[in-house]
Amino acid sequence: MKFGVVVFPGSNCDHDTYHVVSKVIGQPVDFIWHKEEQIDRFDAIILPGGFSYGDYLRSGAIARFSPVMRSVRQFAEEGGLVMGICNGFQILCEAGLLPGALLRNRDLRFICEHINIRVERVDTPFTSACEPRQVLSLPIAHGEGNYFCDPETLDALEREGRVIFRYCDAEGSVTDESNPNGSLNNIAGICNSERNVLGLMPHPERASESLLGSSDGRAIFLSMADSLREMIKLRA
Repeated sequence: MKFGVVVFPGSNCDHDTYHVVSKVIGQPVDFIWHKEEQIDRFDAIILPGGFSYGDYLRSGAIARFSPVMRSVRQFAEEGGLVMGICNGFQILCEAGLLPGALLRNRDLRFICEHINIRVERVDTPFTSACEPRQVLSLPIAHGEGNYFCDPETLDALEREGRVIFRYCDAEGSVTDESNPNGSLNNIAGICNSERNVLGLMPHPERASESLLGSSDGRAIFLSMADSLREMIKLRA
């Protein structure tokens, strides 16, 4: 199996993600420059957090037009695993691979702190190594992490079980106080209908080793690796 980490001009979490995939979970990984279009050598694609060029207009608004995103769309349509972290989540929404939008935080301030999220579904390729309703301690670092969508879309996300993570307190209770940015229904991460595309606002790559204060994010990357092994077996 092989992971690919997309690099946009201005990215600042690409090397963090590369490190976790290569050193922490021990899987092959390469960088993918945003102008590259040939990505069929990969089994999973990660759009890392940080920033991308054009964020001054709206986060992800310009990056969605990068040549690589046409290939990422086709890759996802063919069942490949795609995860967008923070700015990557914003790009996936802008590109139409996930519904909704990420708005300015409720208090209009950039937030950088450790928060808690609750695992809502474990029947996805991104959470199979987690426990039901497990609480993960992960950092956030964003100014536009306020997830919003229209009522019909929100109803569909909830009804179809596509809300994968919610902001919560340390005990797992979902409250307004535990919602750092004002996201609808405390949404911290969603997937597409086929469950092979995930958008996640917190940074699991910044919490995958205990020396960083939490290793909870490792479970998300391990889930992807485990799921890929099963997918590759089925293709063999």
